[in-house]
Amino acid sequence: MLETSARLLRLLSLLQTRPDWPGADLADRLGVSARTVRRDVERLRSLGYPVHATPGVAGGYRLGAGAALPPLLLDDEEAVAVAVGLRTAASGSVAGIEETSVRALAKLEQVLPSRLRHRVNALWTSTVPVPGNGPTVDAEVLTVIAGACRDHQRLRFDYRDHNGAGSVRAVEPHRLVCWDRRWYLLAWDTDRQEWRSFRVDRLQPRTPTGPRFIPRDLPDDEVAAHVTRGVWSAGWRHHARVILHAPAGTVAARIPPAVGLLEAVDERTCVLDTGADTLDRLAVYLSMLGVDFEVSEPADLVEHIRTLADRYRRATP
Repeated sequence: MLETSARLLRLLSLLQTRPDWPGADLADRLGVSARTVRRDVERLRSLGYPVHATPGVAGGYRLGAGAALPPLLLDDEEAVAVAVGLRTAASGSVAGIEETSVRALAKLEQVLPSRLRHRVNALWTSTVPVPGNGPTVDAEVLTVIAGACRDHQRLRFDYRDHNGAGSVRAVEPHRLVCWDRRWYLLAWDTDRQEWRSFRVDRLQPRTPTGPRFIPRDLPDDEVAAHVTRGVWSAGWRHHARVILHAPAGTVAARIPPAVGLLEAVDERTCVLDTGADTLDRLAVYLSMLGVDFEVSEPADLVEHIRTLADRYRRATP
């Protein structure tokens, strides 16, 4: 049987792992009686931990949110993940949290065991971040959007499109996606009755948020791929539908999902809907797939590939 102090830490750790715990399950995990669990819960409350209890045969315990943050119990991997995340946030794409992240990191590193400090420092000093000057988003804006996604509340916001034109949008927010140092909101546009992706740095929420809604089935199992594919395709000047003479599984392993939409035709053929901002880039990309392909549209791409083929033939004796 665990000693009292060790048992309290173990109890607190269990309460942090999931929202609700039946009393019998806690007693079984700790190897003590239900009465001992009740006494230990009272000890945690006296230390400032808001543990809520549900009476009855099917009753249990829940660790609530308190006015002040109690100490968190983190295992080694969780502590390293939090430290690395805070360092990343200190130089990330969310405005207004850099200084807060540094302060939180300083507090965390003071209590990290030396073995973990060495791991965090080794990981950080060995990592070279790619410099970027992408747009930053306001932390409060992200918080409002994330809360609306979590609580299934409609959101209204002022939005600027890529041309700078403004509009007021009403949506059912579902997911936030961070890609290429930019934040995107995947939402159901209630006015246009379709899924849309919105750049978070271009929107300003109108508060309070709207009524609750019933979440819809997402448009794609791969939410990030769906958003990035939409972002890329919106900027394409040239679109193409290409027949590839290879199994869809083989091609899918060679391309990122955001590059285009891949559709299997049979066991040896698939179709790729893709595009690019220039014909040269699109033609070169198709040649790099390493499989035979057929292009029937657009006509200017077909002509461009013929020109390239003639050039390549002339380049060889």
